[in-house]
Amino acid sequence: MVKKKKGRSVKRNPNVNSEPEELTQAPHSFIIQRGLTQGHIIELTRDFRKLMEPFTAKSLQEHKKNTIKDFVSVAGLLHVTHLCIFSQTEVGMYFKVGRLPRGPTLTFKVQNFSLAKDVVSSLKKQLVVEKAFKHSPLIILNSFSSEKAHMKLMASMFQNMFPKINLTNVDLNKIRRCVLLNYDPSTDLIDFRHYIIKIVPVGVSKGVKKVIQGKIPDLSKCDDISEFFTRAGTLSESEMEDDPNSHITVNQKLVSRGNVEQGQSAIKLTELGPRMTLQLMKVEDGLLDGIVLYHHLIHKTEEEKLEIQRKRDSKRKLKEKRKKIQEANKKRKEIEKEELKQKSLKGMHANVPKTTEKNSLEENDDDVQYYRDEVGEEPDKGTFNHRFIIHGHYIGKTGNNCVSFTFYNEVEYLYAVESGCGSATLFFIYKIGNEK
Repeated sequence: MVKKKKGRSVKRNPNVNSEPEELTQAPHSFIIQRGLTQGHIIELTRDFRKLMEPFTAKSLQEHKKNTIKDFVSVAGLLHVTHLCIFSQTEVGMYFKVGRLPRGPTLTFKVQNFSLAKDVVSSLKKQLVVEKAFKHSPLIILNSFSSEKAHMKLMASMFQNMFPKINLTNVDLNKIRRCVLLNYDPSTDLIDFRHYIIKIVPVGVSKGVKKVIQGKIPDLSKCDDISEFFTRAGTLSESEMEDDPNSHITVNQKLVSRGNVEQGQSAIKLTELGPRMTLQLMKVEDGLLDGIVLYHHLIHKTEEEKLEIQRKRDSKRKLKEKRKKIQEANKKRKEIEKEELKQKSLKGMHANVPKTTEKNSLEENDDDVQYYRDEVGEEPDKGTFNHRFIIHGHYIGKTGNNCVSFTFYNEVEYLYAVESGCGSATLFFIYKIGNEK
């Protein structure tokens, strides 16, 4: 029975096609920082990575030597679709969002910002749930319904940074966070906020809510537990402040306690940070390069746009021409190198002396005479007449565990071997040619 060859099977390899389709089709992102590292730009970059979880490189190691091409080259393998860059200059801080691999690119100026730790510390009741970061946030855009081209492009860019939601089969337990972008047409600024979503039951007293949520009630001021539920003024603060517009009817079973299916609940938002105020400055056609489709400060006429396009085309043609010349020079040098190599090999073969059987027999006679002169006896029968060829080299063999090698090819290395023949000690020098 033929033994089956061991090897790695592609069909049974768990590393191939092991990622689910939901993960591969979701938009992924790289968040990096460029320019000056002064201020809080590193902390802001880290907070934005936390916001974009789980479809982002949280522990991305970046160095000053890394270029944008380095990130673009690995983006396709890792299903990365967007590149977010925080850059610091002497003028201010900028935030760039680019679609990989060919653009477009949106450049925002960060007018002001607050880190996540500052936002959370300013709240009276802090609510940070680590499980909420296992799922991507919900994107909410307000006042982005303008008919301008740059506004449509900006809205589409922000929407495509986060996974799409199918309203027919969405799981409400996975929607734990939301990102709100509010555009103010009067100031042309965008307010960027990050919230955690909490759903609380409506029409339930504060005491009942504590018991439902598994908290231990404080009965020190009550004579009976019924007094804890029935006394006045035990409505929750959120119940008094809730707007009826925030009340919803839950049509799914939620994990949180107190919320029942087809029951009334209220949505509460608690800010997590970071908080930013952005202003769109520029829209480029390519990835950090290309035609400027929109600029907030500079406006070009049609003649100036045509002149810029003409210069770009000439620069592109010159680049292509230089690239063709470089490829032709590279092929020419490779051909010249191969010809020089073949020429060198021919010269080496021409200098190798030709060995004939006649010369080998004469050398054999010289060995017999040398043995007679040095030892004073006749050599044993068959001592110097056993010759055979290995890779074109002649080898002479002697008896009594005494071996001398004689090669007739070109010399590369020279060795000396000491070998004993009876009571006498002989030194044989043998030569080794090219080993293959």
